[in-house]
Amino acid sequence: MDTENTEITESTEKYKHQELTNKIIRCFLNVYYKLGYGFLEKVYERSLVIELRKNNLNCEAQKPIEVHYYDELVGDYFADIVVENLVIIELKAQEVLVPENEAQLLNYLKATEYEVGLLLNFGKKPEIKRKVFDNDLK
Repeated sequence: MDTENTEITESTEKYKHQELTNKIIRCFLNVYYKLGYGFLEKVYERSLVIELRKNNLNCEAQKPIEVHYYDELVGDYFADIVVENLVIIELKAQEVLVPENEAQLLNYLKATEYEVGLLLNFGKKPEIKRKVFDNDLK
């Protein structure tokens, strides 16, 4: 498992929303090891929402997000999952993550009030990337 930028065990160093992201990662791994590799992203999304709710986490799938440039709406997208209105999750179901996947999550963080994002890939092996971004929208 690729855990660069990710902490899933207790340590002396604390990350923003670490306890919550650790719970989300455990839920992700539960789904991954139950379903394995090869399903469509939508199957994993629905399964992860079930697992998150089973673990008493408030989550919203396909949450609409508006992107503004100054005060003007320039685009919108749907976040795969937002958990506890604090962490945005971008899901992938591809063989391996590529740099563009991380850039996509980072752009979502730049354009929203969310500060923490998780990129979770249901690939041949589970991959996890944790991103934090603070800007004037926060």
